[in-house]
Amino acid sequence: MADDRTAALDDAPPSTSKRLDGEDAATAALIEPSHGAILGRAVTINRPVGELYAYWRDFSNLATFMENVERIDVLDPKRSHWVVKAPAGQTVEWDATVTEEQNGKLIAWASDAGAGVANSGRIEFADAGARGTVVTATISYDPAGIVGKIVAKMFQREPAIQARRDLRRFKQLMETGELATNARNPAMRDEDKD
Repeated sequence: MADDRTAALDDAPPSTSKRLDGEDAATAALIEPSHGAILGRAVTINRPVGELYAYWRDFSNLATFMENVERIDVLDPKRSHWVVKAPAGQTVEWDATVTEEQNGKLIAWASDAGAGVANSGRIEFADAGARGTVVTATISYDPAGIVGKIVAKMFQREPAIQARRDLRRFKQLMETGELATNARNPAMRDEDKD
């Protein structure tokens, strides 16, 4: 019976596994028990695997739906430069390298040495038949050092919630071709009173 439970744990995604060996090497290298964080989220998107994979693989597209990403500059097929919003109108920047890639299935990346916020991620695409594609994102970050602590403070809104929102926005963009905005903001309400 214990062997069956162990086997079940081995099949769990890194975000839910109770065993550290369920994480890939790039992710595990970033996490220290005292302050590392790992987030895992999944969403089903009614679009073909190839279309979603191609959109995500062009990292410059990520800023279109990731709320805190200001921009991502593609340096070459394996490297990119990320600019992320930080508190008080500041930004945090780092370079990242693709560490693993399986065309149409997964992309994994990790920040380069010396990044202000050590981080890595893995996005997986699985065909869900008539339902579309299951997209699973696993993000790891280590809020060590001054910059990391500032960014971690910024993400006190709950990183898991932000990851879920970003995936939901990706789903919306891919299924409808646009992102909904809050058109009824306070300024517009004031105009309606005139």
